[in-house]
Amino acid sequence: MVESARQKAPIDPPIRKPGAGETPEPSSLTPKEIVAELDRYIIGQEDAKRAVAVALRNRYRRQQLPEELRREVSPRNILMIGSTGVGKTEIARRVARIVDAPFIKVEATKFTEVGYVGRDVESIVRDLVEIAVSMLHGERLDAVREQAAHLAVEHIAELLADESMAKSDRRSQKTSGANGEQDDAAARRAEAAVERRYRKERDRLLALLRENAMEDETVEIEVEDDEGGDAGSFDFAGMSADDLHDSFMEFLDGLMPRRRVRRRVPVREARRILTQEEAYRMVDVESVIDDAIQRVEQAAVVFIDEIDKIVASDEGGGPDVSGEGVQRDLLPIIEGSTVMTRYGPVQTDHILFIAAGAFHQSRPSDLIPELQGRFPIRVELQALSEQDLHAILTEPKNALSRQYLAMLETEGVTLEFTDDGLHAVAQLAMLVNQRTEDIGARRLQTIMEKVLEDVSFDAPDLAGQTVTINETYVIDRVGDVAVDDELSNFIL
Repeated sequence: MVESARQKAPIDPPIRKPGAGETPEPSSLTPKEIVAELDRYIIGQEDAKRAVAVALRNRYRRQQLPEELRREVSPRNILMIGSTGVGKTEIARRVARIVDAPFIKVEATKFTEVGYVGRDVESIVRDLVEIAVSMLHGERLDAVREQAAHLAVEHIAELLADESMAKSDRRSQKTSGANGEQDDAAARRAEAAVERRYRKERDRLLALLRENAMEDETVEIEVEDDEGGDAGSFDFAGMSADDLHDSFMEFLDGLMPRRRVRRRVPVREARRILTQEEAYRMVDVESVIDDAIQRVEQAAVVFIDEIDKIVASDEGGGPDVSGEGVQRDLLPIIEGSTVMTRYGPVQTDHILFIAAGAFHQSRPSDLIPELQGRFPIRVELQALSEQDLHAILTEPKNALSRQYLAMLETEGVTLEFTDDGLHAVAQLAMLVNQRTEDIGARRLQTIMEKVLEDVSFDAPDLAGQTVTINETYVIDRVGDVAVDDELSNFIL
């Protein structure tokens, strides 16, 4: 056989995984730089921006302290007070992106006190670790992808060369016949000749593959059977009774090891599959898990929304399983404790917690005293004015008007927003917020969807045309609905 007659050429060793064994440090941006970055996406709310900027900078300052003192410095957790749609979630999410940290948003009302059916608060940390592992694993895969692609092409060239040599050997066997036993020297010469032919053929195919000249050719590769399971991805925690049986059966299926099968696929598909397999092989999963846990412990951000909804009610009658009980369960995690996850223990002492609530029917002082004390920084976010709503439509890097321009551009339609048209959208959003429920900037998307409903529907037929969205256009489509309280409640 060809395999026994040659030695495959050595493959370059994997490159070093970046960041392996290293703890990621929080961002060294100054508070002013952090606020400037937030200003690119969020209008107003200067107090909240300054508060999170200081909290992030304190993380950097903590990393510069001696080890003994560093352990004693706890995060300056933040409590944001403001109605929905004023930017609380967006500030927290952008903060996490600035420092490239694991981030999770949870709603306090989704949890119940330990001992009752529902999600327990420790699942926040378990989910956060899953996010961190996935996030860091993706970074490591991206770092080695180029090297993995190089190795995948080499492997495909070897497979194609093997097939080519096998065909050649079969043809030579038919014509040569049996000539008796060869002496050792002749055998070595024959083996060397086979090796030279193999290398020459492999190099020829490798050159063609690097020029993408064989993408439609087929090659036989070995891949994992899709019917296999993954036992490691199953987690009993937080599952409802309805889902538990099906999930447990999937877990049992995943205990069986994945078998390898041979498939014949086009070279372009083989390139993708083998690149992914090579990348996964090059990444040290244990290192990813260790570094992900450290990233969670040192840099993660948890945003707890609707914390005002778990304030204990004044009404008696039975245990408050989703109110004060949840507050008491949250307390150890926010204070600092060790949570067991499927990757190992995780300490929460230095995770930054940002809680938020409207507090329309309660006050922050209605939270249990111990929890209040764990949120030393409190900021009140202001309701959005008409000028704020107009600025949100035009100024941020991800402004709503820019999103619609880009989306309809894919259909060949050019949208043109006039300033009076955008002012009309902001004015109508403000009017509807005042007359119905105030949902802040989220009302802008509802108005814009209604304004652009016809254009979005007819876009394929409007290719090459320009549609001007001015004040008259906006009023014609939304004006009557906005001033009618009954219609506004149902449509806007």
